[in-house]
Amino acid sequence: MTNNKNKIYALTSCALVTALICIFAPMSVPIGPIPISLTNLILYFSIYLLGCKGSSISYIVYILLGIAGLPIFSGYTGGPAKVVGPTGGYLLGFIFITVLSGLAFDLIKGKLRIPLTIVAMIVSTAICYLFGTLWFMKQMECEFAYALSVCVFPFIPFDLGKIAIGTALGLAVRKPLLKQGLIK
Repeated sequence: MTNNKNKIYALTSCALVTALICIFAPMSVPIGPIPISLTNLILYFSIYLLGCKGSSISYIVYILLGIAGLPIFSGYTGGPAKVVGPTGGYLLGFIFITVLSGLAFDLIKGKLRIPLTIVAMIVSTAICYLFGTLWFMKQMECEFAYALSVCVFPFIPFDLGKIAIGTALGLAVRKPLLKQGLIK
């Protein structure tokens, strides 16, 4: 029975995180061709609750729902055009955050777990920036310097803040779940 309870909890947790992404991701601030989105904030948060597998599944389900046409991408848009458009590289690049940060959280134990997970979040965000920026350059036929100026530099302080907030919230929510034996 415990195994079924764990499976139900895992499925429910993934569904709830997917719902959180669907709620918060469309709320964005357009500051140029790439909006400030809350998508990665929820991803950083989800790492502490679901680890690599659960957070990745939640995000992939979100992407599939958006591709199917639900208006859950930034600016309340949806459909395949958003994923193959200029900002699509960032939507797809966010998977690096769930996989790399989630692996760091899952594999590292002890006192270094949180600091190294934060480092993994920073590194995976930089990889997402690179992937998304190269995609943007190809779509927009622009130079690397321009792409960095509109796709990366304005977002660094916000994303560092989102890592801090996601970590604080994730650890705060994780603590009672650990006490109840709902997560490991």
